[in-house]
Amino acid sequence: MRTLRLPAAAGSSRTRAVAALAAAGVAWGTSVPLSKSALAWLPPAWLVVVRFAIAAAVLLATVDRKALRAAFRAPVLGWGALGLGGSVLVQNAGIGMTSVTHASLLIGCGPVLVAVIAALWHRDVARPVAWVGFALSLGGVAVVAGGQGGGASGTGDIIVLASAMVAATLTVAQGRLLRDQDPAAITAVQFLGAAIGALPVALITEGLPHAPAAGGPGMLAVLAVLGLAAVGTLAPFTLFAYGQHKVSTEVAGAFLNLEPLVGALIGVLAFGDPAGPRLALGGVVILAGIAMSSLPALRAAEHKAALATSG
Repeated sequence: MRTLRLPAAAGSSRTRAVAALAAAGVAWGTSVPLSKSALAWLPPAWLVVVRFAIAAAVLLATVDRKALRAAFRAPVLGWGALGLGGSVLVQNAGIGMTSVTHASLLIGCGPVLVAVIAALWHRDVARPVAWVGFALSLGGVAVVAGGQGGGASGTGDIIVLASAMVAATLTVAQGRLLRDQDPAAITAVQFLGAAIGALPVALITEGLPHAPAAGGPGMLAVLAVLGLAAVGTLAPFTLFAYGQHKVSTEVAGAFLNLEPLVGALIGVLAFGDPAGPRLALGGVVILAGIAMSSLPALRAAEHKAALATSG
């Protein structure tokens, strides 16, 4: 009887994918607080333009030319404009009208929305244990966000939830966009589409942006924009595309729940938000939910790869 072994290259590839997805979730956790600070200078649509224009410029200058030409397709640009740029534009508007904690809670619905949309659109139904994991992570998000308060509005909450639905739809669609493509090249073209798509909206609805305020507050807003472009955009979107290229949509979507947890920790460490048992409990529950929703699918993928190799 022959023992089935997963090739080291395949196993390490999935390990790198999981690490990339985890890093993306952590980096995305900076996006809400950085966006809130950046909105002190740039209005919502201009923040989308500047954020994605900077990120696109970096990737377009570094990605392989052949891969970039292959990725430069209308569907990729379109999903970049409507899915990526549209979701962030709507999210920016909502963040300006509600609290950071409520925004984090609603953005934390992402993995559940991804699973539902994947089931309806692609008939890609997650395993029962994964659905339990989604629910557990969502409960952890509620625990984290429910312990903090102030500054929320129903209208802002609805707008942020709408942005989460658009972003979840993009996540599902991106699984097919990435097929046989360079993830960094796809991300670069999507960034370009987001910046181009938001530009006419910014010009029509907001006019030209004003210069940042003089002194410390203005400098902090500029640094927030640059940090948002690098840490909250370039790094996580590129890492997530790489990770999603290697695993299923349901596995990739599970790591989106790291965003509200990291956002809450940033609130405690950088903004002096109160910490306590609720934050610790919510963090543990979120991580447990991610494990339940992602590990079974990863093991199933490893088993299939092992069978394919042995055959």
